[in-house]
Amino acid sequence: MLGAVFGDIVGSVYETDPDLDYNFPLLKPESRPTDDSIMTIAVAKALMETYGKSDDEIRNAVVKNMQKFGRMYMDAGYGRLFMEWLKAEDPKPYNSFGNGSGMRVSPVGWMYDSLEETLRIAKLTAEVTHNHPEGIKGAQAVAAAVFMARTGCDKEEIRKYIEETFDYDLSRTLAQIKPAYKFHETCQKSVPESIISFYEAECFENAVRNAVYLRGDTDTMACMSGAIAEAYFGMPEEFRDEAVLRLDEPLKEVVFEFLDFLKKNK
Repeated sequence: MLGAVFGDIVGSVYETDPDLDYNFPLLKPESRPTDDSIMTIAVAKALMETYGKSDDEIRNAVVKNMQKFGRMYMDAGYGRLFMEWLKAEDPKPYNSFGNGSGMRVSPVGWMYDSLEETLRIAKLTAEVTHNHPEGIKGAQAVAAAVFMARTGCDKEEIRKYIEETFDYDLSRTLAQIKPAYKFHETCQKSVPESIISFYEAECFENAVRNAVYLRGDTDTMACMSGAIAEAYFGMPEEFRDEAVLRLDEPLKEVVFEFLDFLKKNK
């Protein structure tokens, strides 16, 4: 999960940078966690509270914690519809296929013991807001990639499964994508590119740089690519330390709780 947080922090300052070079500084003084990190941590908290419980209990906990943490950090960069959802007394899904479902799902890929269960829980975390089929698909694809990466699948196995299951075209290269690529907030136009950013990487840092260098939705795409890369490559300790350092205490508390949970239950 810290791979997602670190990617988000790195990408947080680069969305509007017209002169972005591949060797950009990974971290600047103003680099910070955005809504991607806040919602990832909220989902992690909800899953720990409801591990082994019913689908309805999981959905309810996801809503509760997303609203709780979202309201604690109202300036984190939420979209308009999600902001309305955060403030609602009785929040309902709004048929979104935005990439918010994919950016917050990485804890699912670490929590469960089978790919089938990972897909089922990923759907639950998405559909409380992103109940459009593409929104659900984006979340499931990221969670599946994290699960497969952490359980020893190689890149080609991950690529083949994602292509066949979710009908994403992962045959494109970053060199082919970049010239015409623009900012996209939809799952269908950012999740595949984030997975390709991981696929072409030789290490964790490469995956984050690749996602940012496409110059799209930089924080969210680096969040998704970083999540998969952490599960596949591991993550340098200095990056883990930097990710934690830039979180405040309530967020750090959940991160440490989640890491302890995985040690005790995996």
